[in-house]
Amino acid sequence: MKRGRLFVISAPSGAGKTSLVKALLAAEPRLRLSISHTTRTRRPTEAEGREYHFVSKPQFTELVHQNEFLEHAQVFDNHYGTSRAFVAGQLTAGHDVLLEIDWQGAQQVRRAMPDCVSIFVLPPARAALAERLARRATDTAEVIRRRLKDAAADMSHYGEFDYVVVNDDFEHAVADLKRIIEGRGADLKSDRPELKPLLAELLAEG
Repeated sequence: MKRGRLFVISAPSGAGKTSLVKALLAAEPRLRLSISHTTRTRRPTEAEGREYHFVSKPQFTELVHQNEFLEHAQVFDNHYGTSRAFVAGQLTAGHDVLLEIDWQGAQQVRRAMPDCVSIFVLPPARAALAERLARRATDTAEVIRRRLKDAAADMSHYGEFDYVVVNDDFEHAVADLKRIIEGRGADLKSDRPELKPLLAELLAEG
């Protein structure tokens, strides 16, 4: 049986990654989404094993000691990790697997599995990103500024990824992701020259 491939998708907060991944999974039923473990408290709208595998901090620590995670990270006060056994089992069974994680997690996965395919999603402009971050909640201008700064720090790592998709038009971005999954994304490489002006604007201070 042909071994499956591992796809890693990362993006700054506000780039629309979660919606894109949802649409991609609907369009590509053969893709399997890896569900992360987390120590975060489950929200009322969430279900065990659907959004996350919810575990206690001692359970998480034990899983780390047992080398059960392909990657793991602490985000604020919570821990997140990707099950090594789940990913390995799906790939061995011939299924393509999708990981939706941050750039730090992606670094760990690339070290562990250098043959994975990594994709970074960018917003179409700094103003669009600011608007999306502001739309999320009734945050103060200072909080939004900090989020923009955090997003710029995330976006500075785009060059570590194999491909970059710009989420300007949603349907077009989903189609770009599908092309990469299908092995037809040669024109979407992260080092393509036409990305330079956009990145200069996205990473500008201020």
